[in-house]
Amino acid sequence: MHRLILLLLLALALPAQAEGFITRLLNKPVPGGVAVLDLGMQGPAPRVRYRDKPVLVVKEDGKRWIAIVGIPLTVEPGVQTVTVERNGAPRTQDFQISSRKYREQRITLKNQRQVDPNPEDLKRIERELDEQTAAYRQFSESQPSNLLFDKPVNGPLSSPFGLRRFFNGQERNPHSGLDFAVPAGTVVKAPADGRVMLTGNYFFNGNTIFIDHGQGLVSMFCHLSKIEVKVGDAILRGDALGRVGSTGRATGSHLHWNISLNDVRIDPSIFIGQYKR
Repeated sequence: MHRLILLLLLALALPAQAEGFITRLLNKPVPGGVAVLDLGMQGPAPRVRYRDKPVLVVKEDGKRWIAIVGIPLTVEPGVQTVTVERNGAPRTQDFQISSRKYREQRITLKNQRQVDPNPEDLKRIERELDEQTAAYRQFSESQPSNLLFDKPVNGPLSSPFGLRRFFNGQERNPHSGLDFAVPAGTVVKAPADGRVMLTGNYFFNGNTIFIDHGQGLVSMFCHLSKIEVKVGDAILRGDALGRVGSTGRATGSHLHWNISLNDVRIDPSIFIGQYKR
């Protein structure tokens, strides 16, 4: 009897399922972070939606389905909900968001038009925003080749994700990616396999490349001096994409890299194992 009680206590003390590698790497459920949700082990891949956008679903360790959800910076700490559909039967699943504090950054630009664009600039910006938003919202059915990414360049981080940014004293959108302080001409490499979905020269981003890694997981690289790929190219991890520059709204040569998941810009440091609270 004593042995049976001991076994029951041990069973209660152990987690129902040990976390897999992907969960340990990516599960950072904060504004601007990622929530990894356990969907169970049965049947085909369920379809998951968050805020009416399709969500990346993969099988972890060959055992259980998990949803990998990008969380907007604007979300308040508390309970969020996804919809999970399996075999035509939808249900909801809640998850908890914790708080995270982001710092401020103040930048001085010589070109005032990059702070207060003129009417012609605004028309261009609106057109370019529509084009880039459409790219972020694409959702291919292909699975990502991997979820532990390489850094696209070797160099120190100059600006982290999520900074509240002030240009010439005026607050603008928070920093949506990571900045790497590397010299002009440095080769930018693909952090994972993918397909080139969009390239262009944009008012704020300068020369820019979008890579589709699969199921709404998208990388963007901007301020490039040179683009060395074209739309439709299949890209392997480590392939050269272009060269670092200072095009667009930039105070000097650097690479800006962001990651989007279910049309939400999230902290890329999570995917390279360098996330810090």
